[in-house]
Amino acid sequence: MMVSHYNQLLVVISFIVAILAAWTALNMAGRISTSSGKAARIWLAGGSVAMGIGIWAMHFIGMLAMEMPFMLSYDLPITGLSMLIALGSSLFALWLVSGTALTHATLLAGGGVMGAGIAAMHYTGMAAIQVNPGIVWNPFWVILSVIIAFIASVAALWLTFRLRLSTSGNATLLRLGAATIMGIAVAGMHYTGMLAAHFPHGSHATESGVNSNWLALLVTVVTLSILGITLLVSLFDARLQMRTSLLASSLAEANRELA
Repeated sequence: MMVSHYNQLLVVISFIVAILAAWTALNMAGRISTSSGKAARIWLAGGSVAMGIGIWAMHFIGMLAMEMPFMLSYDLPITGLSMLIALGSSLFALWLVSGTALTHATLLAGGGVMGAGIAAMHYTGMAAIQVNPGIVWNPFWVILSVIIAFIASVAALWLTFRLRLSTSGNATLLRLGAATIMGIAVAGMHYTGMLAAHFPHGSHATESGVNSNWLALLVTVVTLSILGITLLVSLFDARLQMRTSLLASSLAEANRELA
């Protein structure tokens, strides 16, 4: 089997993107839970897109970090399918944790669906690599990566549900810690899945690929921009809601004094 190496900078970037995607999920869950009607649906859709692209980008940057003796190329439709799977999994996760209750049965079922989605995104993305002969998979690492995806999904759903309405003094630190744990767990699943992939000797790309470093830079910049804009809008909305609530309380108090 051919030996692959990893670009350490891209590996670090993939972990950062995973943590930012988890942070976005925590913030979006809070916005959805405190909104209603059309506003809640907008936050759900926007949050799902930002979170899904973040998870997918982490996975794709992780693949680009793998350095082979030849330039890897990717099938565009299959790569796009892996992104759609990430978006669908994110939509399901945010919808699940935005409810008023999360039973143990719902948590486990939701973790199973989300974990299957993350695993499907990963292995669909790997299937997009155009190489001949094809990748040889180690069943042990494949199964382990799926188990990690399930455990990570259950933990992510539980943490997101518990912290979505947290307003305590250390709420920000709790969310940051939770986002770090969630991001590392998702990234850990990805790199465990990468261990399952082996390239036989003599493997070569079936088509010429683009420079992976430039592609990684493009994906990173676009993803960080989307996550950054989403988080800024979320923080602005939270501040606006807080000021509106304070104004409403002040007006109510003034009306009581006048009465």
